[in-house]
Amino acid sequence: MKQYLGKCCQHQRKTTDYRMERLDKTINSYLDVWLGPRDPRVKGWLLLENYTPTFIFSVLYLLIVWLGPKYMRNKQPFSCRGILVVYNLGLTLLSLYMFYELVTGVWEGGYNFFCQDTHSGGEADMKIIRVLWWYYFSKLIEFMDTFFFILRKNNHQITVLHVYHHATMLNIWWFVMNWVPCGHSYFGATLNSFIHVLMYSYYGLSAVPAMRPYLWWKKYITQGQLTQFVLTIFQTSCGVVWPCAFPQGWLYFQISYMISLIILFTNFYIQTYNKKASSRRKEYQNGSAATVNGYTNSFSSLENNVKQRKQRKD
Repeated sequence: MKQYLGKCCQHQRKTTDYRMERLDKTINSYLDVWLGPRDPRVKGWLLLENYTPTFIFSVLYLLIVWLGPKYMRNKQPFSCRGILVVYNLGLTLLSLYMFYELVTGVWEGGYNFFCQDTHSGGEADMKIIRVLWWYYFSKLIEFMDTFFFILRKNNHQITVLHVYHHATMLNIWWFVMNWVPCGHSYFGATLNSFIHVLMYSYYGLSAVPAMRPYLWWKKYITQGQLTQFVLTIFQTSCGVVWPCAFPQGWLYFQISYMISLIILFTNFYIQTYNKKASSRRKEYQNGSAATVNGYTNSFSSLENNVKQRKQRKD
């Protein structure tokens, strides 16, 4: 009986593997027809051989985004303070490493800012390809950003912008790594790595309550992201105006994607910061400032602080 069950399981595994292999071959053949031959320098690299794993990771991410808050609805939020410090420190160091390696690789390869093809940089091209693989892989790691929001019940932070950005970046960079893994692709990743040094260092430090009063640069992270998108559009447009051997279709796609991010980030910035400033002005005009009604507002401020302490478990 055991031998029979073992043979059945083995046969089922082989059937599943065969179907997955056929699916991968079918998808790869369609992609090769649509986008042309892949860059042979990344052949066999982890997660790059087939699109299926990247797609499955993305679907699982979206399922967790949908089901996670439902699962946590009647549960106490997790603190995650210790692991958040380690996680954000790790991503800060990884982002710093990628930024340094990309800058030095571009310098060593004599990259042209206006347009750089994918084969004229010599050994520097391979250096940049290796770093950009880590950049692609970091987008998978960054799914944890959302999972921590879910575990801590910070569902207000799981916005359309947040989910759109995380879900699309992993998929986009799978395609970039297979067809244009160096050359003009370096610029956005370099700026983004620098911004992530600032962003993840902020998140890591903010997980320590004693550090929160000293963290002043959160607002400027969003401004830096918007600046990054504008600069990336400018640099990508240079490749359109002064073309080289870098494929034009990728440049048009990147410009379109950056425009979508600018729209979403601008909306986030207005909703988050301008409305806060407006509400503060209204409170002051209505006499709710401490200078107008000191006792009432002192008590109100104390009450708000107590509420915040009760709400925050970390």
